[in-house]
Amino acid sequence: MNKYPNYPNPPTKMYFTAEMTAPQHITKTRLAPTPSGFLHLGNAFSFALTAALAQQASAKILLRIDDLDRERVEEKYVQDIFDTLHFLGIPWHEGPRDHHEYQSIYSQLHRLPLYNEALQQLKNSGMLFACECSRAQISNGIYPGTCRNKNLPLDGKNLNWRLRTNEEKTLTVRIPGGKSLASTLPAEMRDFVVRKKDGFPAYQLASLVDDRFFNVDLIVRGEDLWPSTLAQLYLADVLQYEKFRESIFYHHPLLLEAGDRKLSKSAGATSIQFLRKEGKTREDIYGMIAQMMQIKAPVSDYISLWEALIKEHPESGI
Repeated sequence: MNKYPNYPNPPTKMYFTAEMTAPQHITKTRLAPTPSGFLHLGNAFSFALTAALAQQASAKILLRIDDLDRERVEEKYVQDIFDTLHFLGIPWHEGPRDHHEYQSIYSQLHRLPLYNEALQQLKNSGMLFACECSRAQISNGIYPGTCRNKNLPLDGKNLNWRLRTNEEKTLTVRIPGGKSLASTLPAEMRDFVVRKKDGFPAYQLASLVDDRFFNVDLIVRGEDLWPSTLAQLYLADVLQYEKFRESIFYHHPLLLEAGDRKLSKSAGATSIQFLRKEGKTREDIYGMIAQMMQIKAPVSDYISLWEALIKEHPESGI
């Protein structure tokens, strides 16, 4: 069953094609891990695809560490990002080289003025409303519009800021191969949050502002973030971020555990740190990813993994 009925095909159907190898004037992509746990095989898979696509397009890679969830950020998780990238042989050309540079220059905390500027622009547009609902009050992740017409003050305490959305608005998503897809916001992105109750910008706004600030024009992410892509394109239209709307998006399939469960950072047995302590080599890690993707050819790095995907699953729905 297609989870996203407005999407012409399930997100993975078109993505392992020869068209992916054709550059489209892409200049920069990014790795955007969150330091809320140790990185796992799914993160490694996404990093590998990002690096391979960047190499195909002769694009630069930015390392952006998404650290606005302050309650979950820990130094050991930040260090794990650097350790994992070095271990996997994943290059990056811009961004922090170590924990000191991350903390002193590249933390998202240094870009709070940019996020607040965007929030002020939204506030001035009159398209925001305050919401006092908790997550527990929102069934199935779909916001029912409870506070839409309550006229709660935006400067009140312990309130989310939500963007008034139009679910009929058509959004255009550019994908590799010079193609594009038309879609509308999925139900779970109705009136999505742009500022959290703690006063920090929500993921959709911060990610958009960062990609614009760093001039990213290729965004690689898992198919589970398809709703986020649509939300960010919607927000980019409201904020008139034209260049972001021209970005190319590549949504890759997810590595799944038994029972088709998405890999989790809490699942220690799939974390790169755990596997390294067990004596696994770089080649072992790439081999495990290949096995999970049902690839028969031996792989040893991100390039050979990508080449095997193209060859063995040219139009894979895996």
